[in-house]
Amino acid sequence: MSDQVRLGIVGTGSISIRGLLPHLTQPDVQDRVKVMAVCDPVFDRAKAAADKFGVPYAFKHFEALLDSGSVDAVSIASPIGVHYEQGKLAIEHGVHLHFNKTMTTTVEEADDLIESARQQGVKIVSSPGEMIHPLLQTIRQMIQEGALGTLTWAVTGSAFGQYHEKESVRHGDDVLSNINPAWYFRRPGGGPLYDMTVYGLHAMTGILGPAKRVTGFSGVRLHEREFRGEKLPVDMDDNTLMVLDFGDSLFAFVYGVAAGGIPGMGRPLIFGAGGVVNGGMFNGQPIDYPGRELAQTYGTTAVLPHVVGPHRGIEEAHVYEDVMQLVDWIREDKPTVATAEHARHVIEIFDAAYRSAASGQAQTLRTTF
Repeated sequence: MSDQVRLGIVGTGSISIRGLLPHLTQPDVQDRVKVMAVCDPVFDRAKAAADKFGVPYAFKHFEALLDSGSVDAVSIASPIGVHYEQGKLAIEHGVHLHFNKTMTTTVEEADDLIESARQQGVKIVSSPGEMIHPLLQTIRQMIQEGALGTLTWAVTGSAFGQYHEKESVRHGDDVLSNINPAWYFRRPGGGPLYDMTVYGLHAMTGILGPAKRVTGFSGVRLHEREFRGEKLPVDMDDNTLMVLDFGDSLFAFVYGVAAGGIPGMGRPLIFGAGGVVNGGMFNGQPIDYPGRELAQTYGTTAVLPHVVGPHRGIEEAHVYEDVMQLVDWIREDKPTVATAEHARHVIEIFDAAYRSAASGQAQTLRTTF
């Protein structure tokens, strides 16, 4: 392989149009990565994206992209419910993988991808790579050194609200700006856990370590949503509350809900006998970490290793960072903390929470990272 990783973008929806393609077609990364192809079942959208961002090839079918031999790696940016199937196809073709969150919808699917990739020598990076951020690394170190004393409990979560309905790529008149968000509310792969709570839970488990058990309550609260006058049915759970057991009576509350969040809650919020970490604050004072002044000026993602120059002004910089982690791994054999094993553990927590809600029983977790 040459020093330039040939990359394919699978799915030309919101994350690709707002983030992946604008970042990965910037001149400053072309020595390391080149977007060679895009793919989308809405072929007009794939073609329009290719034309807009100067991508050589556009495909309607993922199999055709893989069979073309034009890529060394792909970033899977399609609806979450098809990630497993597409990941398996890529692995069978020996193509390295970046998954936009979440990698799969079940722990068994994640097991299969990880083992298949190992056998084929395929590298997997799975967003969100929360623990790449130096703030979270600093918080983990503080806790390990006893700054919070004995930990007592923690909380994280997110709310759908109308975030996806209001994204900038939803309300235009052309194929790149009228993208329907219906899949976010449907099975499989929809719902706020896989799409949004995944961030806070990656951060929480990255700091505290793997959880041991989970109890959940879950269901559909808003059975219908409206988008540009169209009624969108909701059949995937949009209201899920869970309690995680980290062992030795250390518990955490995690939520992914249809609307409404805890006011003033940073990511993460961790309590101990000696104080509290809330986002970038420890006992009400700013946490000092490498790049804090840069983050205050340009935003929190500006401290990520590859978010430099023009990338600080482009949306979804954290996802771009995760892709570049894969690029570095391929080019320099430099592994990343955004591992498939960590992603699998978070997926198992979600998977187990849904089982707990259905059965009324706490579920024991088996994965670690």
